[in-house]
Amino acid sequence: MLFKTLDKLLQKSHEDKFLKHQKALISAIDTFLRRTSHTTTQAPHCKDATDLKRVMVIVVLALMPCLLFGIYNTGRNAYLSIGDKSFSFVDAFLEGSIHVLPLVILSYAVGGFCEMLFAQIRKHEIAEGFLVTGMLYPLICPAGIPWWMFALGIIFGVVIGKEVFGGTGQNFMNPALLSRAFLFFAYPAYMSGDIWVKTPFSKTSAGELVANTYTTIPLEKITAFINNPQIGIDGFSGATLLGIIAENKEGVDSLANFHKNFSLSEMFLGFIPGSIGETSTLMCLIGALIIIITKVASYRIILGCCFGAVSMASIFNLLASSSSLHAFYLTPWEHLVVGGFAFGAVFMATDPVSAPFMNTSKWIYGFLIGALCVIIRVINPAYPEGMMLAILFMNIFSSLLDHYSVKAFMKRRMPYAKL
Repeated sequence: MLFKTLDKLLQKSHEDKFLKHQKALISAIDTFLRRTSHTTTQAPHCKDATDLKRVMVIVVLALMPCLLFGIYNTGRNAYLSIGDKSFSFVDAFLEGSIHVLPLVILSYAVGGFCEMLFAQIRKHEIAEGFLVTGMLYPLICPAGIPWWMFALGIIFGVVIGKEVFGGTGQNFMNPALLSRAFLFFAYPAYMSGDIWVKTPFSKTSAGELVANTYTTIPLEKITAFINNPQIGIDGFSGATLLGIIAENKEGVDSLANFHKNFSLSEMFLGFIPGSIGETSTLMCLIGALIIIITKVASYRIILGCCFGAVSMASIFNLLASSSSLHAFYLTPWEHLVVGGFAFGAVFMATDPVSAPFMNTSKWIYGFLIGALCVIIRVINPAYPEGMMLAILFMNIFSSLLDHYSVKAFMKRRMPYAKL
């Protein structure tokens, strides 16, 4: 019945004046629900079961582990911020859903409206590319971001980052990442500020307050705050792991306090504060397997990012001294599992539109992203998370890398062409 209704609406959209203006929307709903009946009938043509919609759906499915874990981790941090450790998995998941799912819905609603508006203006179909952008964007934002600011970011990313260049396939930067970059520079206090963290104190058996080693809040201020009966505490906020590293500049001794509270296994599994979908490297690896096995993304870019980060982190470890910044002592493995490195390498850097196409270019592109990410993290404490800036910077040069890769390839082939 549904498909018959869509068939009637599509047929009438060629004749009815009102439906004619809604043709892009009707076609988008039809394409989303079922395979298109439009196929190539005359040669030459290629026959392949993969189309743009299927590629986008695969990426969205690959993002599901990050989304589900992000919902749980958001709820978990919300409970820990008020000192409640008695919550269950269901409690944390429901609490996280209250904060995360509205952002996902808002992302698709506002961004989808922009896509539909430009499709109507240009009189073409709505591209399926926004299926991925609408899911990526909320996963790289903090759960407590104001809704109006969140909506403003996706409008900027879709309109300025993609539609002004011609729409899906014409953008030279990742729209979701550009949305976050816009918010990062327009509202830095919200995007690089504090998020929910564990309570910055613990109590001894005698009932005395003891400041946790990772907090930068003086114990006397915590005590005065807790003992004030006129203040109602909704929870505690604090810096992310990379923010803590940037704030502590005393060298290797202070790094020991960091490791007491955040182990390598916790960073890998994702039980740390951060943006919704970026904390769990394990979930990102599951997503990476899906998009690599289905050949939706290139493993060369992902491995290149890892090689670049490991190489640059190793160099900084060798250059570190007792007076070096805290970040100099982060091991290569910690760089790979902390912050948004894994999420960016798997889902952002591999964007087929903004990334290069030649295999050699992909290795160079990925390597430079990983190296630049570590350089920004270590040398510039003002930007403790460097993955976003590294990917956007290399997006600009992806076409240039392809240009020289093609020239080098043709130079190697020319002697054979003369035979």
